[in-house]
Amino acid sequence: MAELKRVLNFPSLLLITINSIMGTGIYFLVAAGARYGGPASIISWVIMACFAVYISACFGELSGMFPKAGGVYEYAKQTYGRFFSFLVGWLTFILGNLTIAMLVVGAIQYLLPVGGELVKIGISILFLIIFNYMAYRGMKTSAIMLIAFSVITLIVIFSILILGSFHINPANFHPFFSKGKFAILITIFFIMETFFGWESAVNLAEETNDPEKVIPKALVIGTGIISVIAIALAIVAIGTLGADRLGQSSAPLADIILSFLGEKGREIITLATYLAIIGSVAGWVVSSPRLVLALTRDKLFLSHFDKIHPVHHTPYRAIIFQGITSAILVIVGSGSYTKLLTLLVPMALIMYSIVLFSVTIQRFKNPDHPRPFRVPFGKTGPILMIFVFGALMATWLRVEPGAIHLLNLGLSLLGVGIPLYFLIGLYYDPEMIRNANDLTAYFSLFTEDLLIPRRIRKELYTILGPIEGKTVLEYGCGVGTLTVDLTEMVGPEGKVFAADMSKNRLKITQKRYNRALWDSYERKHGRMIPIYDEELVLRVHSSISRADLVVSIGMLSYVQDIHKILREMNSILPNGGKIIFIEYGDYFKIVPNPEWLENNSIIERIFRESGFSVQVERKKGLFWNYIYVYGIKSENDVAFI
Repeated sequence: MAELKRVLNFPSLLLITINSIMGTGIYFLVAAGARYGGPASIISWVIMACFAVYISACFGELSGMFPKAGGVYEYAKQTYGRFFSFLVGWLTFILGNLTIAMLVVGAIQYLLPVGGELVKIGISILFLIIFNYMAYRGMKTSAIMLIAFSVITLIVIFSILILGSFHINPANFHPFFSKGKFAILITIFFIMETFFGWESAVNLAEETNDPEKVIPKALVIGTGIISVIAIALAIVAIGTLGADRLGQSSAPLADIILSFLGEKGREIITLATYLAIIGSVAGWVVSSPRLVLALTRDKLFLSHFDKIHPVHHTPYRAIIFQGITSAILVIVGSGSYTKLLTLLVPMALIMYSIVLFSVTIQRFKNPDHPRPFRVPFGKTGPILMIFVFGALMATWLRVEPGAIHLLNLGLSLLGVGIPLYFLIGLYYDPEMIRNANDLTAYFSLFTEDLLIPRRIRKELYTILGPIEGKTVLEYGCGVGTLTVDLTEMVGPEGKVFAADMSKNRLKITQKRYNRALWDSYERKHGRMIPIYDEELVLRVHSSISRADLVVSIGMLSYVQDIHKILREMNSILPNGGKIIFIEYGDYFKIVPNPEWLENNSIIERIFRESGFSVQVERKKGLFWNYIYVYGIKSENDVAFI
């Protein structure tokens, strides 16, 4: 099996970390800081820089303990359990896509402050295609691209700092507390996105050499460098433009250059800033698919996305999925940088609070776990940071119009993950499958003619042919839609093992069978043996030692190991024993099947490897398609007519 390839060392990861964290914040939020805090926003930058370095150290401890792709999701998995870790992974996935959309929209705002929306969308999507292609080509190619953008970013920033430092006017810092001292707190909320992005760097753990030591070091040093740059840039920006003028600027760095180099200098710095911001997009495009890969490995996302390219060693399907999602959000969020920012920040605070709390829990839960890097005050410091985040959130909700609406919108996006978790669980989690079947048993009874139409049943019975006196294994009897007919078809000398993992469905099946016996005037039904098996999707029950044929509808998608199930069925069938499976395909035309069910030749190969010669047919239905898999136990291929 292809695996991710370790190609990143400390210098490359440090530059990638700086590139990923830098984002748009350092280019836009010096203006937001001046607008909300005036010259005193410099204090906000200093305070937030201290917070950021400590948070990066918390990430550093966790990344040293659990150096795996998926980063934040992996920390939650090790700390909170399956359901909550999925929600954290889902939240991080949303934040990653929002960040990509925000970065692209922000970059376009710098390059084309005026202009047609379609042009902006087109340019943005073009860059997304390029970056996703580079990510697909491999981490070595991606690293070269990301390092190049990091160098551009640092050149732009240091050029502005050096040139701007000669044009600082001390008068622009007076009065220092022009917005009041309380404004320092709300300013922190609006500038903190500048330091967000640690989760992007830790996603690359499985492509980093010696990640236990390299990632913590890169996180802390990278955040420290960004902190110094951000504070220096705030001082230069306020000193050259003044807080009031800076607060009204939509492209503050370009306006700084305009003030002393004129329009030509402004055009150059605008283009360079655009490239620097778009480089941050590249960082997120490269790292975010690793989160999808981690979720998929743990069966918390569709298995389609766990494939590693055999040549480029990249999660190419996750990259494609990420690219499509990002493009959709760019279209939806085009021209709304501020809205995307204010939607992202409170959700990021929730996610970072969960990560910080993980540090404290792990200190108590796993005190002896190796920690190549230890954050100071690991038991109490993260808790204090969470309280700070809560205070910032409360302040934002109190003073910002529409904050409640945006918070509810963010929580709604998080809430989408709850039904998604249960939907994915119906693919992979036997307990969830069993509970869902129990819960929907009577609904299945009332809708059985929709789920298994009479024409489908008639075709199945035709394929079975005469089975009088035979022993049938009905693998997944459901509510007995087929069971009574099968007991009648096998006759008094035959029997039907009706196996299911739902007690409620088996009770319904037993009642229908008993009613059929009561209503019949002659003994024409075979014996029905109900088998309740909690682990039906994992095995053929041990009480079934022999059967002449196997019938099943709607079970293949649930089976966890198809090779194991088929081998066990093979062991109870005689040579020539029949099997017939009917499976729902393209459920409601949108829900994908397990990957192996999407290709007829793969299905035939899997059955052949387990000793069955089968034919596969697909037939259209109203809400879904039907996949027929039928044949016999045989060492040789058999032609079916």
